[in-house]
Amino acid sequence: MKLTNNLSREDKKMINSICWRSLNAHCSRVGGQARQMAIGFLWQIMPALNRYYKDQPEKKKEALYRHVQFCNVSNAIYPFLAGLVASMEKENSEVDDFDTSSIVAIKAALMGPLAGIGDSLLFSVVRVIAAGIGISFALQGSILGPILFFLIYNGCTMALRFSLGYVGFISGSSFITNMYQNGTLKILTKCAGILGLIMVGAMTASTVKFTTAISIPIPGGEAVALQSSLDTLFLGLVPLLLTFGCKKLLDKNVNINWIMVGIFVLSLMMAVVHIV
Repeated sequence: MKLTNNLSREDKKMINSICWRSLNAHCSRVGGQARQMAIGFLWQIMPALNRYYKDQPEKKKEALYRHVQFCNVSNAIYPFLAGLVASMEKENSEVDDFDTSSIVAIKAALMGPLAGIGDSLLFSVVRVIAAGIGISFALQGSILGPILFFLIYNGCTMALRFSLGYVGFISGSSFITNMYQNGTLKILTKCAGILGLIMVGAMTASTVKFTTAISIPIPGGEAVALQSSLDTLFLGLVPLLLTFGCKKLLDKNVNINWIMVGIFVLSLMMAVVHIV
């Protein structure tokens, strides 16, 4: 296979291990919505971390912490992201002044597009085609129906899984090296950070809701709704403050479940006294 000609035996063994581990990358939901499949992704790239940081325990600790942050990608596409990350971790193990924030930034920037491509390709195309072929046999009473569905769908995903693992690692190493040398990596890291902040701001405005029922009476006139005044002053001010407050609590290692309970109790109390 021409794709693997320039890889050593150890490289191939590592990539194959990463690809096999991707099969159960979605099995771990430790940390709930805050981390999604982060622990599964960490389990997937452990062969790379164990290999490249064998004699660098401090860098390995940093890498372990780096990859327990939020991660969610279509399962069969995981090997591409893992291969790319493995190539960057290799670069970090060899270069003393490597910018490790670029690993997190590129990983975060690729999660959305890869998830969209993977879900659309596998669930909306491959699975539908495999199901159509399988159903046509099953309607005739043939046992080949479920067998063909299983073979076609899983055959395509397994082929994609292993090929993307190699593509991610091979293209990643040269791709990242060139970007690092010409300064593009720093620009991409900054752009990814800006995009991430924009997405967080948009999600805060669209998903965090707070509407107060308080009205301020005006002598000789109609009462003024406090919510209207807040919206005029700063649309979404209270949801933004609530989000920052939760972020502050998370930074202080307050358990996310306690934060959720606190929000529920606070909301209930404000509803009882007709604040909301």
